[in-house]
Amino acid sequence: MSKTFVIYGVSKGLGQALLQTIPQRQDQVFGVSRSKPESYLPNFHWICADLAQPEQARDTVKHQIQRQTVDYLIYNVGIWEEKAFDTDYAFEQCSDLEISNLVQTNIQSCILAIQSLLENLRLSANAKIILIGSTWGLDNHSGKEVVFSATKFALRGIVHALRETLRKDQIGISVLNLGYLATEFDISTPIDEVILQSDAQLIPLQDVVLAIQFILSTSKASCVKEIDMPAMADLNL
Repeated sequence: MSKTFVIYGVSKGLGQALLQTIPQRQDQVFGVSRSKPESYLPNFHWICADLAQPEQARDTVKHQIQRQTVDYLIYNVGIWEEKAFDTDYAFEQCSDLEISNLVQTNIQSCILAIQSLLENLRLSANAKIILIGSTWGLDNHSGKEVVFSATKFALRGIVHALRETLRKDQIGISVLNLGYLATEFDISTPIDEVILQSDAQLIPLQDVVLAIQFILSTSKASCVKEIDMPAMADLNL
């Protein structure tokens, strides 16, 4: 039986990997990104949207989807400060524009996207919402990136609160808190090769795909609230 996906951030990295592995050929897929991704799915529809403009992005996506059923909404978006994860990162040097851009892209666009598609998700027999978070949104991490961390903590708040709102609809909502990903490797690269070339420091994209497939496979009687997935070698937590 075919399903309808709405996947954000499909042009590269994890989003591209999800586009290549999660939907089946019979499924309908709406992929949201600023640049056009590669896709060989027969029922793929690209929606060009800039998530730094939350209201406009919401309206663009909703205009394309209209009132049709959405089974799975995956919000795979996360930008960070220009000097994030560098030794010379300094919160004091973050400009007003940079801070606003992170908040709008990582949080505001996410909230508006979910809000606008709830009526579509309610039409599904077993709808799921999955937000791609980060270990920078977990308690007691050792990262210094203030704004990025704040936005990833916010995703967890969205999930905890929306679960109460969506309980009556039996719509599952989850956040997947990921550590360092091996995004420089294509999803077709064998896991053993990824582990070898990354010196076992990064999470293969295949592992994330398996986690998402697990969430999507659960019944409407359960809700997978959070999955934490740091790299085994990650000392950030």
